[in-house]
Amino acid sequence: MKPNIGYLAGTDPLILSRCAALGINTIPLSNGWDNHGKYIGLLSKTDNVALVIAYLHKLIAPPEMKTRPGDFLTACKIHQIPVLVICHERVMAKAKKKLSGVKAKLHWVTPDTLFDTVMEVLGRK
Repeated sequence: MKPNIGYLAGTDPLILSRCAALGINTIPLSNGWDNHGKYIGLLSKTDNVALVIAYLHKLIAPPEMKTRPGDFLTACKIHQIPVLVICHERVMAKAKKKLSGVKAKLHWVTPDTLFDTVMEVLGRK
């Protein structure tokens, strides 16, 4: 079975379409407050997700939720699903500090390097 890519809202649809054209399935995921798709915290092995793509702001809950950054990435940690965090290069250092306590495996990418990193993580490069 081919692996799937999970993605949070806002992920570049052209990159997702490019992946779909290459036979890589894409699955919308929710961070718990945007109702975009399946709640990321409920991912299991049966979802066959090889990686998750998310912009930084999707991994930081609104203050009223009283949730630490990345709390909902526990399933990614447990199932060893890498998370590609998209962030502008100019603020990458600050972004990394915001998610410094996250235990999931994070890969930091800029929008320009996203597709190549997806292919690399999937072992297609």
